Parts: sequence; C-alpha cells; structure tokens
Amino acid sequence: SCTLESAKGASASAEGVCKWILAMSTYDRVAKVVGPKKEQLAEVTAEYTEVMKLLKTKQDELQEVLDRLKKLEDTLEDLIKKKEDLEHQVQDCKDKLDRAEKLIGGLGGEKVRWGESAEALGVAYVNLTGDVLLSSGMLAYLGAFTLSFRERFTTKAKVLLSEKQIPRAEVFSLVNTIGDPVKIRDWCIQGLPSDNFSAENGIMVANARRWPLAIDPQGQANKWIRKMEKDNRLEIIKLNQDDDMRKLENAIQFGQPVLLENCSEELDPVIEPILLKQTFKQAGSLVIRLGDATLDYSLDFKFYLTTKLRNPHYLPETQVKVQLLNFMITPDGLQDQLLGIVVAM
Repeated sequence: SCTLESAKGASASAEGVCKWILAMSTYDRVAKVVGPKKEQLAEVTAEYTEVMKLLKTKQDELQEVLDRLKKLEDTLEDLIKKKEDLEHQVQDCKDKLDRAEKLIGGLGGEKVRWGESAEALGVAYVNLTGDVLLSSGMLAYLGAFTLSFRERFTTKAKVLLSEKQIPRAEVFSLVNTIGDPVKIRDWCIQGLPSDNFSAENGIMVANARRWPLAIDPQGQANKWIRKMEKDNRLEIIKLNQDDDMRKLENAIQFGQPVLLENCSEELDPVIEPILLKQTFKQAGSLVIRLGDATLDYSLDFKFYLTTKLRNPHYLPETQVKVQLLNFMITPDGLQDQLLGIVVAM
C-alpha cells in the first residue's frame, strides 16, 4: 500500500503526489459530510429569514393591537370620569330637587300673598301716571306747606285728575309712591321724626333737584342732617366765621356735604352759584366759579340750608333757587311722633 512514509522514501515527487492524494481523499470525506450540512444550513437560514419576517409582521400587528388597547384604556378612563361626574351631577340634582320641594312646600302658604301682591302691583302700575303727577306737584310746590295744606291740595288734585280721566290711586301717599321704606327707616334711626309729614320732607330732600332749605325752628332737620351725613365728614358753617368760605370751597372740591345753619330771609349772594348749580366745563373738568375763584366741582358735593325762623318770608326769586321745606312741628305731626314713641316702647 502507498503510504506517506513509503512515498517519502521513493522520491520527493512521490511524497508530494501522496500528500495531494491524501488531502483530496480527506476533502472528499469531509465534503460528503459538510455538503449536506451546508444545504441544511441554507434551508434553515431561509426558513429562519421567513420566520423572522413573519415574526416582524406579528410584532407590528401586536404593536398595533397594543396601541389600540392603550387608546381604548384611555377612552375607558375618560368614560369612567364622565360617568363619575354624571353621577355627582345626578346626586346634586337630586339634592336640589329635594331642597326645592322642601322650599316649595314651605312657601306654599305664600301663594295667596304673592297673588295679592301681584294684583296690587298691577293696580299700582295702572295708577302710576296720576300718582307720579301728584308726587311731582308735591315735590315742586308743597315743600313749604303744612301737612293739612298738602292734604287739601291732594284732595283737589285728585278731583281734577278724575275729571281729566287720568288714572290714580284712591288713597294717594307720597311715601308709598316714591318712598323707599329701607331709606325711611334709616332716616328715622338717624334722627328724622317717624311721622308721615317728616317722611315726606325726607323724600323731598332726597329727590329734589334744588338744594333743600329747611324751616326748622325746633332743630329737627338740623339734628337729622348732622347724624345722616356724619360719616361723610359733614362741614357745618354759618358764613360769619373767617374760615367758613375756605371750608365751603374745600367741600365743593372734595365732595363733602355742607350744612349752612341759621340762614336769614336774605341768602348771601356768594352762595348763589351753588344754589343755581352754575357749573361748566373747563379743560375737561367740571368747575364752578365762587367769587373770584374757579373750583373743581365734585358730583358728591351736597348742600343743606336750615333756618330757625318760625315764619320766614322768602322772596320768589329766593324760593326758585332752593327746595323750601317746612320742618316745623305741627299738632298732627307731634301726635304722630308721640304715637311712634309709644309703639316703639
């Protein structure tokens, strides 16, 4: 047999040929073993590639499913929150309905009173024209007169309104027509007498366009104005002191109320621009000329005048400048005040 050792002993060429033959023989054996494995490897590799492609497809599908699941979970969470909110709203509605039923049940007895009030308001609306006309007449012309004279005027005026077919209330009252019960109560607490005559005077002070001049020998109006305007830094002047004009000028500029006491039958000409409200615009500001000075005019400024004269005689040109009011105590007014005191006790 030909071996590597025998070939080596024969010649170098024989040794080389023997090595090549042995190598080819080994290669053949190895190739017969490796060849099928390579084919299997190629097949397995192809299968692996297909499987990986399929896996990638399934992973993409899984991711889509997961994304949809996340959206569904978010939607579910939102719906759960909405459900909870709706449940709270339902509960709130139930609570409100329960309270409303209790309130309606508690106010059931008010139905009759409300019906009567609505009916009374309807009648008052129809009578509004005549009542306001009478109220305007009282505000414009009757401030200086006593309660009895005012009643005589309203009696004659009601007859005239009936002749002219102007609707009016059967029983006219300035207090009921344009008075505010809350304000009137506050005025009484601040010192205004509680009788109807004084309440009418208070309404005239609050609603008149001209500044009020109160005929006040007993000091009722003075006392009331002092208490009413105390918190607004009321300035009290008499125009016979050196600094009275300065106080008046400051009050006009800073919007403070002013009470001019002890007026005589002839008013000082220096206050005439105030009484006539002779304001004008200057450089975009509202001003008034008082003597030689031009002052900024505050819309919060208020001016009250009182006199202690029992029966003053004011000239017509003076009366048209002020709202003349009679605060004298009359027997009827005194009776009403005493009755109010007794009732309060």
